[in-house]
Amino acid sequence: MKENSVEIGEADLPGIFVERTLALIKPDAIDKADEIEDMILRSGFTILQKRKLQLSPEQCSDFYTEHYGQPFFPSLTAFMSSGPIMALSLARRQAITTWKDLMGPGNCTKARETHPQSLRAKFGTSGLRNAVHGSETSSAAEREIRFMFSSTVIEPIPRGEAATDYLNRCINPTLLTGLTELCKTKPADPFTWLAEYLIQNNPNKPQISEEIADEYAT
Repeated sequence: MKENSVEIGEADLPGIFVERTLALIKPDAIDKADEIEDMILRSGFTILQKRKLQLSPEQCSDFYTEHYGQPFFPSLTAFMSSGPIMALSLARRQAITTWKDLMGPGNCTKARETHPQSLRAKFGTSGLRNAVHGSETSSAAEREIRFMFSSTVIEPIPRGEAATDYLNRCINPTLLTGLTELCKTKPADPFTWLAEYLIQNNPNKPQISEEIADEYAT
């Protein structure tokens, strides 16, 4: 590769379930990357990782291996290796379906008819040159994120009872204390205040022992 470079246990708290997906800005839309990223952020996504790169035809074949044998496969791999792309690891609640909605239908003509505000309607020109790619499923997202960001360690997302237990044990106590202090303090910017409080009081924050700290200080 050539580079440039959790339902909450308490009934009165909202449910939290963060999902990841992979987004690719294809060669035909790479010059619109800034506009596309702006639309991504305005749609509530967090960009966890980003890299600009150019894949070889062989790497494209590996990435799109599920399409091997399809009539469009040679054109797809040739196009995707024809220029630089932007890979983004995105996160938000229901990331996969939300990103699919933002992309719009794969056929750009249909996208302009039915989803005129979608990325493919705005920046795509055909079924092949349709500006962006997104993961189909959570398992595909995991594989594709690892493909594009090989050093990424993707922790399994807790579900069901495991998620409830994790939140009750690791999240809710600090969050509830923070919300209580927020109500008492009444800061001018409550969102920033709460964010800073949670960072400072994160029980899972790595700690440096006093001996190591003293050693570095000397």
